[in-house]
Amino acid sequence: MIIQFDNVKKYFYKRGLFRTEGKAVKAVDGVSFTVEKGKTFGLVGESGSGKSTIAKLIVDILKPDEGKIVINGDRDIVFQDPHSSLNPRMTVREIIGEPLLVRHVGKHEIDKMVSQVLKTVRLKDFECMDKYAHQFSGGERQRIAIARAIVRHPDILILDEPVSSLDVSIQAEILNLLKDLQDELNLTYLFISHDLRVVEFMSDTVGVMKSGKLVEIASREEIYTSPKNEYTRHLLESIPRI
Repeated sequence: MIIQFDNVKKYFYKRGLFRTEGKAVKAVDGVSFTVEKGKTFGLVGESGSGKSTIAKLIVDILKPDEGKIVINGDRDIVFQDPHSSLNPRMTVREIIGEPLLVRHVGKHEIDKMVSQVLKTVRLKDFECMDKYAHQFSGGERQRIAIARAIVRHPDILILDEPVSSLDVSIQAEILNLLKDLQDELNLTYLFISHDLRVVEFMSDTVGVMKSGKLVEIASREEIYTSPKNEYTRHLLESIPRI
């Protein structure tokens, strides 16, 4: 397994001036799951269910209070809103190249790698490298965010609501791109969304979060055809009919 959560807990407390006050908010409360290499684990649930906390635990933005997390590979993350996650003062060359600077990669090599990864996400490198994020459409900005995340060749991508801020037609383009990249680069995805239709399209296995707990976990087919948990059934029934 490339990702393993074993009874992981992460609680938050209101902070007073001199002490911790009030009840704990159980953002992640005894969650266990595994993700196989090269597969997509879809995590679905309403806002505040704990999905994004799990993402932050995987990329070490947060540390667990209890339990064990095992990550067998390098990982990176693509956030929901490319407008706020891309530095407006940096060119595309600088945005994508920044993670390589930390690894002391030379400037010439960085330029080559940035050019190549832009082509990988289906952008014209010579038209993009010296522009700023605000000069691109929302879909193009998300492609740039994906390029930044894969330029270091990670094994795992955490995709935290990666298409929810995009128009429906652009959503399909980005989802198809992610599918292609998974095959081309042998990536493992943790795909987080509140949109069950998107999760169904992307995932091999689906976990359903409610109030910090993983209330159901099963293959995509099982979740969408014969859900066991009442909350899962409620979510499926709430999908708008077309």
